Amino acid sequence: MGKRIFVGILLLTVFVTVLHTLWNKPAPLRHGVIDDVGHLLPTKIDRIVKGKEVDQLKKIVIDAKKQGKTVSIAGERHSQGGHTYYKDGVVIDLKTFNKVEKVDPVQKTVIVQSGATWGDVQKAINPYHLALKVTQSQEIFSVGGSLSVNAHGRDIRNHSLASTVNWFTLLTPDGKVIKVSRTENKELFPYVLGGYGLFGIILEVEFQLTNNELYRVETKTMDYKKYPNYFKKNVLENPNARMQIARISVAPDSFLDKVYAINYTATSRKMTDSDQELKEDHSAFLPKLALGMSRTSDIGKDLFWDFQYRFIHSLNGNYETRNNVMRSESKFMEFDDRQDTQVLQEFFVPVNEFTRYIDDVREYLQYENLNILNITIRYVEKDDETVMNYAKDDMFAFVVLIQHGKDKDSVQYAKEVIQKWTDLTLAHRGTYYLPYYPYQSKQQMVIAYPKTQDFFNKKREFDPNNVFMNTFYENYGE
Repeated sequence: MGKRIFVGILLLTVFVTVLHTLWNKPAPLRHGVIDDVGHLLPTKIDRIVKGKEVDQLKKIVIDAKKQGKTVSIAGERHSQGGHTYYKDGVVIDLKTFNKVEKVDPVQKTVIVQSGATWGDVQKAINPYHLALKVTQSQEIFSVGGSLSVNAHGRDIRNHSLASTVNWFTLLTPDGKVIKVSRTENKELFPYVLGGYGLFGIILEVEFQLTNNELYRVETKTMDYKKYPNYFKKNVLENPNARMQIARISVAPDSFLDKVYAINYTATSRKMTDSDQELKEDHSAFLPKLALGMSRTSDIGKDLFWDFQYRFIHSLNGNYETRNNVMRSESKFMEFDDRQDTQVLQEFFVPVNEFTRYIDDVREYLQYENLNILNITIRYVEKDDETVMNYAKDDMFAFVVLIQHGKDKDSVQYAKEVIQKWTDLTLAHRGTYYLPYYPYQSKQQMVIAYPKTQDFFNKKREFDPNNVFMNTFYENYGE
């Protein structure tokens, strides 16, 4: 009898999920209005221009300065706080400025235009048995966008993305192209990387690469209190460990109590031609359905955690190349809904604060009604290279996927909860990530980023006419 009831509830949950998806397709945007993947900040702009050649981009910037207009820079538009556009401004779409210009297999470098995606770069370097040192877990993001937020990923032996940059060229607010590196125009290097597009257009970049190694996948599930020691002994102190990712449960039956970890360890097994092939992301019905069910009910969340648990442990003992580890499935996470939005937040706390932090967050969130779909855990080494650095120590990053309504009351509620969550993070000597919707206050930003005023002063000094603008700067810098 109990089994029949469970199956009935499961089928009803599936039906409601499918019905909700079909019923709530979003309405198209009005002409002349742009938004990003968060769909919370639709903004009327002057026009979108597709970037193609350097001379064309120079002319757009020079003309905008003469006409008193602003310029914003857009790639795949996966940031969620209006970082890629500004009201009544010109938006340069760099997706068409996307050439991989040179691969040097001897020096292990690649030169690429900033509108290219990481997938474009991987396709160019994979035949040379080369791989990226640092990038996000998915290959769908643009190079320029990732540099502008100074992204990080699953690698545990390198710092953030900025650490892999040898040099880049920058189109300045005056319409000039300059080269920036650790020795040339070096004062700009720590401001532009992680600079959210406020200093100019990153045109070309040279990245330092590494070998495309083959890794053995090892998985482990544990109580959350055991994770820090497990990570230290089995990952950091393991010379063969290269990459790692973990998730902590958001299911009601095990809320913030259980962690599963996926380690990628160097192996002596020879790489085959099949291993070397880049995997493609296909829209998987079951993961999408399971995630969809978790959006609408506690039962769905428990089922989704169980689905993840079984799937992850089925990978144990598999082999995967470095490039393919950086090509995680993302299509099943795509979400377009008329009433709700799917947003990210990311919090960083020092490694030795992990357990106390989780206890405090659990104690707070258990009395709130925030619809949390997933929390991924990553390790980020201390960053001394960028001004707006989120890793002031060796940190654990908590990437939080949240769903809430687009209406004013829902956004306000999410803002209140996330601000309190941010306060908890700051109390544990932590920080938060800036590419997302601006729930946090200016005061919280200054506490998390002590060099905030220096950053904005440099912006005003380098671009006194605010040629490069976006909504993020209007919210926090003006």
